[in-house]
Amino acid sequence: MTENKEKMVSVYAEANPNPESMKFVLNVQMLPDGQSVDYPNLESAIESPLAQELFNFDYVSRVFIASNFVTVTKSADLEWVKIIPELRTFLKSYVEAGGPIFNEGFSAAKAEPTAASGEASAEDTEIAKKVTDLLENYVRPAVEQDGGNISFKSYHDGVVTVHLQGSCSGCPSATVTLKAGIENLLKRMVPEVKEVVADGVVI
Repeated sequence: MTENKEKMVSVYAEANPNPESMKFVLNVQMLPDGQSVDYPNLESAIESPLAQELFNFDYVSRVFIASNFVTVTKSADLEWVKIIPELRTFLKSYVEAGGPIFNEGFSAAKAEPTAASGEASAEDTEIAKKVTDLLENYVRPAVEQDGGNISFKSYHDGVVTVHLQGSCSGCPSATVTLKAGIENLLKRMVPEVKEVVADGVVI
């Protein structure tokens, strides 16, 4: 990240539907567009010095890094108005000083989606491709605006399973968005889809 040393870094905070998460937008490209990484705890952040530093703030419980923003999830006992200035100042100083976002050689390239567990039929594989295209082109941009990410996990017997990251993880309105928004879109565009569920999220 040495290229950031001579660049003035701007950071602004942007609220999202999850009251415990805040999106911090930077004028710096940290990952290629469409790529992101989600760190639910300090132990998982071994490849990101920036995330490790953020976890040093005792109120930080989750860190999500995307192309040009960092979503921080806090513990529920603090108000954002008290901690946003501290996090903005830290991110600005860290990136301006050329602090590494990720370790050398790190890649957040997305894994290829799988159509279903076990052997997938040709029809399931084709449906999975349609679903993935819709998620990438229509759903993910909107989810990123709210400081999160959605990725395709599997398709089997009419059920699409997705993975939610960043501000979407633990968001009270995530299940509503999933069922009322994403599920309706996929059902309309891909008639074979009967239901959309989120990995690890109980409806």
